[in-house]
Amino acid sequence: MTEHDAAPTPPTTPADARRWRAAEVRRLLDFGAAALSGPDGAAWLDADGAADRTRPTQTWITARMAHSYALGHLLGVAGCDALADRALAGLTGPLHDDEHGGWFAAVGPDDAVDGTKAAYAHAFVVLAAASAVQAARPGAEALLDEALDVLDRRFWDDGPGMLVDEWDRSWTVLSTYRGINANMHGVEALLAAADATGDPRWHDRAVRICDRVAQWAEATRWRVPEHFTTDWTPDLELNADRPRDPFKPYGSTPGHGFEWARLLLQVDVAGGTPGRRTETARRLFERALADGFDGTGFVYTVDWSGEPVERRRFHWVAAEAVAAAEVLAAVTGESRYRELAASWWDLLRDRFVDTDRGSWHHELDPHDRPTATVWDGKPDIYHAVQALLVPDLPVSGSFAESVRRSA
Repeated sequence: MTEHDAAPTPPTTPADARRWRAAEVRRLLDFGAAALSGPDGAAWLDADGAADRTRPTQTWITARMAHSYALGHLLGVAGCDALADRALAGLTGPLHDDEHGGWFAAVGPDDAVDGTKAAYAHAFVVLAAASAVQAARPGAEALLDEALDVLDRRFWDDGPGMLVDEWDRSWTVLSTYRGINANMHGVEALLAAADATGDPRWHDRAVRICDRVAQWAEATRWRVPEHFTTDWTPDLELNADRPRDPFKPYGSTPGHGFEWARLLLQVDVAGGTPGRRTETARRLFERALADGFDGTGFVYTVDWSGEPVERRRFHWVAAEAVAAAEVLAAVTGESRYRELAASWWDLLRDRFVDTDRGSWHHELDPHDRPTATVWDGKPDIYHAVQALLVPDLPVSGSFAESVRRSA
């Protein structure tokens, strides 16, 4: 791996576009390597790609890096094997709770530990381990076995068929909050686990989550409720006074509508039920498009009538929009989705790809200028890498499986 180079000239033909995406994946993998320069997991990266070790090392970021570099290794990118292994070592080492089991939310600086046991972070450990199994990384199978066991015993609530959200360190106090974000990434992780293990139980659980979420979304005009009470009653006014919360924002999140649309299509492909959830995916996509795209970019959140609440633009929202459009185009064969994807790739290249300092801007203000109100720095390559891979891979249950099939 070398220092990140300037992004290539924007493409003008389909072949150029494919080459640009492949080069951009490598540029992102190069940028992210600095996060894994230490022994404890993935450090937070600042806007220039330098590791900020004054901040905690977080499990979800480390797991996303492990997943991304496992994909990089499957793609044949030199050096990604060692980087994946470093991220995995963080998950089996400092971030692992040897006393109580599971994974800390974060460790450091110094001896600080955030002992929160969150389904969100644990889902990403499953995803990282599943991708690492596909990439034949040492110790990945044992890590996946343990991560699935924890997800099963501690987070899976079989009655509603959903994942609970958060425990304390010793697994004695369960939060009363229930959330969709952890379940969305739980679906992604379960699909990856099904591909890595061949065990249909994990796909079946992904199906249960998806179908339940689709019922809730239909009842709210295809805006996905994000927050719930303990008995899984939608709490539509949660955090109305904190609309900029990066994980539990008020209102509906169009970016998640796009993400759910893609996942529903992947669930069908992986389960051999093509078309079963395509209409639901369309409705989620169209609602996210109508609410989320304001003519120049994608807003973060809207209220329950579709009015924007937080107009800042985040790179992950645009990445998920283009990924959903690409998968819908592949599944339905409809040119409209391909045309939307092409226009959004132009938007991403023009506004989010940072050719001066590397990676992608994580946040833009409502006038499309880089800012850092919610996201300080560039700690995440996961959404961008996945979006770049979608157009050039077969649709399957997981990215690792798609890359493996395309090799």
